[in-house]
Amino acid sequence: MAPEPFWKTKSLDDLTPVEWESLCDGCGRCCLNKLEDYDTGEIEWTNVACTLFNAETCRCNQYEVRQETVPDCIPLTPETVREITWLPPTCAYRLVRDGQDLYWWHHLLSGSRDTVHEAGISARGRVVSENDIPVEDFEDYLVTWPDEDPSAEPHQ
Repeated sequence: MAPEPFWKTKSLDDLTPVEWESLCDGCGRCCLNKLEDYDTGEIEWTNVACTLFNAETCRCNQYEVRQETVPDCIPLTPETVREITWLPPTCAYRLVRDGQDLYWWHHLLSGSRDTVHEAGISARGRVVSENDIPVEDFEDYLVTWPDEDPSAEPHQ
């Protein structure tokens, strides 16, 4: 019998750096600008992507130094994953945090980084760059799809 995959047997705190980075499915949803209601704290998603977001690959163009360019970029760590309320429902970090399995389209199960796009999970083809939109107009770009889960049930 094959051993259980690491995401089923380890907590977020126990992952190696390589395992941690491999959990990212490349959907790009976390790289979208979000608006927070000052009174309620409610988060609204926009389809306005970070200046460093590559809309084709759904990856950061300057991942290793992203905070030097975008100081308010929130790096995902075990601590922030436990605190952040806006991680998409399909996010592998959120799934592992909550003791759930990854979805069939996740590259660690499918063997391909393209299945996240093929399954309609990623931001590919759905975003505009913040370089093109004044921040005061972000509310004109509100969307709901980043907080939705259009995929099938988690892999069993």
